[in-house]
Parts: sequence; structure tokens; C-alpha cells
Amino acid sequence: MRYVDYHNADRPFFTDDHLIFRETLQKFLEKDAVPNYEKWEEEQSIPRSFWRKMGEYGFLCSYVEEKYGGINGDFGFSIVLHEELARVGAGLFGIGTHCNVIVPYIHKIASEQQKSEYLPKCVSGEIITAIAMTEPGAGSDLASIKTTAVRDGDDYIINGQKTFISNGIYADLIIVACKTDTEVRPGHKGISLFFVESATEGFSRGRKLKKIGIHSQDTAEMYFDNVRVPAKNMLGEEGKGFYYLMEKLQQERLLCSVGAQVAAEDMLKLTIDYVKEREVFGKPVSKFQNTQFKIAEMATQIQIGRQYLDNLIIKHIQEQDIVTEVSMGKWWITDMAKRVASECIQLHGGYGYMEEYKIARRYRDIPVFSIFAGTNEIMKVIIAKNLGL
Repeated sequence: MRYVDYHNADRPFFTDDHLIFRETLQKFLEKDAVPNYEKWEEEQSIPRSFWRKMGEYGFLCSYVEEKYGGINGDFGFSIVLHEELARVGAGLFGIGTHCNVIVPYIHKIASEQQKSEYLPKCVSGEIITAIAMTEPGAGSDLASIKTTAVRDGDDYIINGQKTFISNGIYADLIIVACKTDTEVRPGHKGISLFFVESATEGFSRGRKLKKIGIHSQDTAEMYFDNVRVPAKNMLGEEGKGFYYLMEKLQQERLLCSVGAQVAAEDMLKLTIDYVKEREVFGKPVSKFQNTQFKIAEMATQIQIGRQYLDNLIIKHIQEQDIVTEVSMGKWWITDMAKRVASECIQLHGGYGYMEEYKIARRYRDIPVFSIFAGTNEIMKVIIAKNLGL
């Protein structure tokens, strides 16, 4: 058995339509993203023109109904998009987050008026979205957020600070988690979600945060200083924000696992190609038993990860409750990808530490996958709780 090309492997949830979509997207990314990706990493931004071009070609938010500009596709199209973006590089993560994490809140929860106002522009790439949950003192413990939204007539006034916000610099529309009731216990029952447009008075962006990796995806601080929004900007019902967020986390963690899995597959392929070509002591590095054992171990773990992940995707498409299984997959696959990164950069030797080799970028990009969408420690807490411990 030779290296498995998971990229083109037969997978039960893909139809001919998905494969055509993938082929079209691959060609687009090869032409418009791959040649520019290193420059985007250096400039630490992806141009808005690229977002609009993706929208123009119909790649963004494919699940949205045709009346809002989408193609009414199923979750398989979202998987294709997430995988192909991840194959180019983790810096395109913000586009996947917009399409597959944030806009689904609008698609599933928003009023008809809100959908009509925002969805077409989300699909076209004219609007870039962000979701503002994390605060300097509240990450995994969402119930501890301090940002408030206080009712004032027909409006709410928002005050607070958010940090580590993906798409934070370029976002035009932000979904903000706020406390509308600071007295209720437990505290998560007082959380509500609001739309805040970036031009709203009192809203400002803080620093563009400098990260170890994923450089081209912008991450920022946000400040809300007496930001007045109309009551109609509330997303869903008051006090239901925490439940909306928890409901969507299953998909977010699944997609996080997809990104890590694709990265691991790519790192293995890069390393197999490299060790076959690189010669040491008069023979290819691939001929040393240590190299063969390392490759065999990684290939096994990656195959296990892929089989488990594809099974989760099938269950998610069937709308099964797989919170425990997704939590298991999220921590194990992201940890596995970190191990693969470490082994692969070692097998590249000194060249692996050079920025000109893609493995170096993969190595610095992968650690955050075990942190965002809920840390891996939180995943184990969820698993233990659901096991009755």
C-alpha cells in the first residue's frame, strides 16, 4: 500500500456535485491563492478582493438558500471548502470561520429581516464576519464574560472588551456575546447575542495581534464604548445566547478537527517526498530504518484519524448528537497533528527550520488547533462529564 491520497479518496458523503465543486475550487485556489500565499503571510493579511472573488465564483456559504445568493448545498460542500482552504495553508482559516462557523448563526437563528439584510453580502464576500466571545478574563469559561448590553428604550447599549477575535481587523459585521442580565444564576442564562456593524459609533478595534503562526489570518482586540444598537439587532431570543453558542460548537470543533487532519496529511506527504529525495551517507533518508518506522507510525495515526473523522462527518450530516465523540476527535486529532509536525520537521533536518520549506510554516501553525474552539483540556472535561464521572 502506497501513500493514501485522502485528497481524492472515495468518501461516502461526497456525491458527483461535491467532486465537481472540489475540482473547481482546487483550480481557483491554485491560480489565485497558492502563488500569493507567501506574500499574504508576510503582509499578514488576505486582500478583500480575494474574499469577493471567492464570493463571485460561488465558493462562500454554499448552504445558504438561492434566494439569498447561495446554492442551497449540504454540509458536504462546507467540508470541501474547509479541506481545500486548509490544504493551501492555515492562514485561510478566517474564510472557513466566516463560512462554516459564523454565518451559520445568521442562517439558522436570525430573523427574516436580518437574513435578507446580511446573508447575500456574506455569500458575495462583501461582508466579512467575526464572532466576539473571548475576553481578557474569559475564554473557555464563557459564563464569566463581563461585556454588557443594557436596555435603553428601543436600544441596547453595549460596553466591554473582546480579544483573540478571528477576522477582527477586517470584519464588517460582528456577532457579540453580552450579558443582558448580570444578576441571574447560573450566569450563562444571562447571555444574549447582538449584531454590531463596524461603522457603529463607539466600536473600535485594538491591536492587530501578532501570533506565532497563521500570520495571514487577522486576529484582533475589540472595544465597545457605549455602543448603541437597536433592539432589532439582537440575534435570537434574549438570554439564549449561551445555548446558541453551545449548539454550534459541535460543528466548530468538528471543523477544527478537519483543519488539523488535513494539515497532518499534508505534512506526511511533504515529508515522504523529502526523505525520498534527500541523501545522507550516500543513500536517501527514506532508506534508514528509523525514518521508515517514523513514517509508518505517522501514517497509521493519520489513517486512524481520517477514518474516525469521516465517521463523525457522516453522523453530523445525519444531525446526530455527537458532542462526546466530537470532543474526543478534537483533542486526539489536534494532538496527533502536533506530534506529526514535530516528527516531520525533525526528518527534514536543518532545512525544515527554514521558512522556504512549507513544513516550517505547518510546524508553527498547528499548535493553536489544540487551543481554539475549546481547549483540549476542556474537551476531556466534557468527555469525562458525559461518561458520568
